[in-house]
Amino acid sequence: MFWKVACSEGSCDPLGSGLPPPTFKGAITSELMADGTSGNVTPHLGWIAELLVADTDLRTAELCRSIAEALNLTVRTAEDSDMVLDSLEAGLVDVLLLSESLPGGQELELLRHVHYWYPQTQVIMVAETPAFSTAVQATKIGAFDYLPKPLGSQTLQHTIERAMEQGWIETGRRMLVRESVDSENAYGIVGRNPAMMKLYTIIRKVSHNIHPVLVLGESGTGKELVARAIHFTGIRRERPFIPVDCGTLVPTLMESELFGHEKGAFTGADRAKEGLLKIAEGGTVFFDEIGELPVELQGKLLRALQEKEIRPVGSTKRIRIDVRVIAATNKDLEQEVRQGTFRKDLFFRLNVVTLKLPPLRDRMGDVEELVTTILERIAKRTGQPQKKISAEALRMLKTYSWPGNVRELENFIERAVALGSGETLEPIDFPTQLSAHSNLPPTTTGSSLRRVRRVLPIAEVERHAILNAVVEANGDKLLAARMLGIGKTTLYRKLREYQLRAQQNQQPASSPALPA
Repeated sequence: MFWKVACSEGSCDPLGSGLPPPTFKGAITSELMADGTSGNVTPHLGWIAELLVADTDLRTAELCRSIAEALNLTVRTAEDSDMVLDSLEAGLVDVLLLSESLPGGQELELLRHVHYWYPQTQVIMVAETPAFSTAVQATKIGAFDYLPKPLGSQTLQHTIERAMEQGWIETGRRMLVRESVDSENAYGIVGRNPAMMKLYTIIRKVSHNIHPVLVLGESGTGKELVARAIHFTGIRRERPFIPVDCGTLVPTLMESELFGHEKGAFTGADRAKEGLLKIAEGGTVFFDEIGELPVELQGKLLRALQEKEIRPVGSTKRIRIDVRVIAATNKDLEQEVRQGTFRKDLFFRLNVVTLKLPPLRDRMGDVEELVTTILERIAKRTGQPQKKISAEALRMLKTYSWPGNVRELENFIERAVALGSGETLEPIDFPTQLSAHSNLPPTTTGSSLRRVRRVLPIAEVERHAILNAVVEANGDKLLAARMLGIGKTTLYRKLREYQLRAQQNQQPASSPALPA
């Protein structure tokens, strides 16, 4: 026998348990995947559901262990409310079997707290002395079911099975998104290099918990993409993702930006403002270029992360926060620590899980896939037909060292699409610096124009040279004319010719619009 009370929409809102918000610590746990069919819950990709038994009655745990194999469960136990919170903070618990008389449970306050802070966990209440009014209240708060003791094996197994299925229904979309991080193109991350495949695996693992993550890599390797993948495939994907560029924050306003300020805290503070750490409540804060953070602010950030609270500028009150921190840098933080420009204790706080992104030059086999992906994005964004790239141009891209990594590659592709006149990108469509610094071997035809598959008219070669020079000079036409070795008047005349030709064709110009 069990009691199940329907809970209408809007009647199950938590009323505030009085317990402090969770502070997270612990290790990675497994995660449930299901096939979504009625009554059939199966593990997916080796993930096993986790059941936490919170009861001082040892017979309850033994009964759960006896049915664990049939349900593909991992069973853990907790003897008081503190152990329950520690287990929940350590990672995702799929089903919680919670005794109504658990020490420290404060009647139904622990249930209220769990339902509010860990909505992905299905809670089954069990009672030594069941009462109908308590069952109604527990279900309204958010309990999946309410079972009286003694527990029957079949009833318990069926209830846990339904709870697991309900968990799949509620978070199935999130689970599917998590699975996609193992595939290419997840959140813009592209590559099949062994280092990248290992990266996908680690992203999937760390997305299941809320440990701090430190992402290392050169500029342009995609550190923010990795941070976004971790957040949006994780257990906090419904909460905010707030990027903070430490390199662009104004030093005098950094503290106000991170922690907030009260009205009148300083000149110009005409109203109170929440800090980014509070705005990201329940979500993730991504500190990009954390190595640029001033030492004096590093100490305040460390205190905020350790104590899970902040004090806005000009305020005497402390505010509780609950955020996950992901930091990234292209610096050697260990070297910075030795030089005294980065705090050792903050480094240890951030360096719980480290991800190192390989530079593009170490995974040249991914260049072709990256180019294709970039061309697809450009076509989708502009609404223009997708361009292709010739084998010769692709070979040239693969021989360049790419000091700016994927960001530089994307910049060059966009420029080639803007300046190129054909449906296929050729080597001549790319900046001259690319061919000059690449290790492309000379062709055997004896003709420099045979670097491409077609012979271009002199006028077309001239057009590319002029437009490339203007782009390289950032629109400074006088400088572009000097670079080309021609007069300013000649340059202006040529640019007007190109604009008139584009207007006569009655088509969008394939090159960037140039001021008169």
